[in-house]
Amino acid sequence: MSKIKFTKMNGLGNDFVILDYDEYKKTGIEPDKLAETLCNRNFGIGADGLIIVNPNTKNADISWIFYNSDGSMAQMCGNGMRCFARYVTDNKFIDKKEFSVETKAGIIVPKIISDNEVRVNMGQPVLEPEKIPFKGKENLNNIYKIDDKEFTLNAVSIGNPHCIIFVDKDSKALALKYGSYIENDKMFPEKTNVEFVEVLSRNEVVVNVWERGCGITLACGTGACATAVAGILLGKLNNKVKVNLPGGALNIEWQGSLSDTKHNVYMTGRADYSFVGEIEV
Repeated sequence: MSKIKFTKMNGLGNDFVILDYDEYKKTGIEPDKLAETLCNRNFGIGADGLIIVNPNTKNADISWIFYNSDGSMAQMCGNGMRCFARYVTDNKFIDKKEFSVETKAGIIVPKIISDNEVRVNMGQPVLEPEKIPFKGKENLNNIYKIDDKEFTLNAVSIGNPHCIIFVDKDSKALALKYGSYIENDKMFPEKTNVEFVEVLSRNEVVVNVWERGCGITLACGTGACATAVAGILLGKLNNKVKVNLPGGALNIEWQGSLSDTKHNVYMTGRADYSFVGEIEV
């Protein structure tokens, strides 16, 4: 058994255990198993994911190791990135407000706006079905039938796959009932995050998310970005969108369109500390 120090943070209630690399190495446990142990809400600290600060990179200012609570690796996590950015600047791993982070989804660039607000350049959305990956012929307007329901699926990757479904009402109930089915559907070879979206106006939506590897969460940063991109491509939303999630709101900006998709997505939102502590593993 090893006693390790940890920090618990959250982005709009989407919560994470953060470890320094040296603390992680003390455990001698593979990161997937460590994530399952530490993120367990009954026998561990409890979180949606585990973030390990990894200063050992040649391709960016810093890197991270990220695993979901079920032990699966995630390519990217928007809420986690905001928390990571605040943590590494507060703890002097990084001495500048804007910097590069190496992730499994490529290089991501966060910028500290204020003590608890971070803006993240999430890069360009991936819309080609085979790269998302998604087995539909097109990434937009795919009819999906389950039970007596018919949904229109829209697939977008923001470093990880998302399925965006626009509905008139009951987005929370639909996410609870159908999120797991769609997450595991064979149309998504690497599984998918699922967003049920209610449009309030051309500048504002309500989103309930079933996260791949986590289930229902209070917020999903990449999901908010994917929602805005899909809504803009479908002509439902303007280029700046307030995305209301159960844990709070994110502001998403994407200047792309159907005819010009090569623009970066920007996400701005809070990153907050929950508590710090020690645990034996």
